[in-house]
Amino acid sequence: MDDTLLEVKGLKMYFPVTRGLMRRKIAEVKAVDDVSFHVKTGETLGLVGETGCGKTTTGRCILRLYRPTAGQIIFEGHDISYLKEKQIRSTRRKMPLIFQDPYGSLDPRQSAGSIVGEPIKFHKLVLNNQEYKERVADLFRMVGLDPNMINRVPHEFSGGQRQRIGIARALACEPSMIVCDEPISALDVSIQSQIINLLEDLQKEFKGLSYIFIAHDLSVVRHISDRVAVMYLGRIVELTESKKLYDNPLHPYTQALISAVPIPDRKVEKRRQQIILKGEVPSPLNPPSGCHFHPRCPIASPDCSQIVPALSDVGDGHQVACIKVQ
Repeated sequence: MDDTLLEVKGLKMYFPVTRGLMRRKIAEVKAVDDVSFHVKTGETLGLVGETGCGKTTTGRCILRLYRPTAGQIIFEGHDISYLKEKQIRSTRRKMPLIFQDPYGSLDPRQSAGSIVGEPIKFHKLVLNNQEYKERVADLFRMVGLDPNMINRVPHEFSGGQRQRIGIARALACEPSMIVCDEPISALDVSIQSQIINLLEDLQKEFKGLSYIFIAHDLSVVRHISDRVAVMYLGRIVELTESKKLYDNPLHPYTQALISAVPIPDRKVEKRRQQIILKGEVPSPLNPPSGCHFHPRCPIASPDCSQIVPALSDVGDGHQVACIKVQ
């Protein structure tokens, strides 16, 4: 795959649970458990699932904010899985993060201009102060903000404007890929579409820019993503093109998620059958054996509690982790 920008192989992230004064390890929280996927240049990969499924942890492992327990993270042809902090800084510049909370992710003591320009100074991307000011002003225009607002502090901006500042900061380092960690979930519905459209416009402007878009709202992911990976309890259960996933979901968990997405047409909404899953999501501290979804699965058999299903291709690039789907 010559156009592959990022490849994740067998990624695991286990957090130790300790007890006592000696901090003795007594268990592990398996937040990410053997996840594999790739992202192509210029592609948007949606990463969806319920709260606690491991999607944010996966994103932070890719950025090496966490040191993975096992697996490989290959970015632009280089394995960055276990690089030391000093070695990872130059790579991290190429894949910044847009945070979920536009209120807590900006330093309230800094001006908007200095927040956006900080990565430029840190990585020494300009030659002089005049070039720095021009670059920051250009970034403000790119995200739809008036450059005259550069000297304002974060509390003088609305939530949508603050998220635009966060996007401008991510663009400051001329990235190859941006990890978007639920970037619209804290915003009003009226603002969400503006931010999604902005991200799409920027991807067209900066040809080759890729996104990993982490979210739990499937209707949003459908709109922005080229491919979608569905996660459940630390594992990917289905991965395919966005249209295929919504037109023909194959995994029982994906089917249940999509059945819960509201449809604007009242007649269609009334006719369709919503799949109600039984029970609660198990704890990643003590996940079920075999397929993690089997205790809640409507088509589970005794084998499902014993066999760990591999994410396998069932045709035309549609990958599913279920022994019942061929």
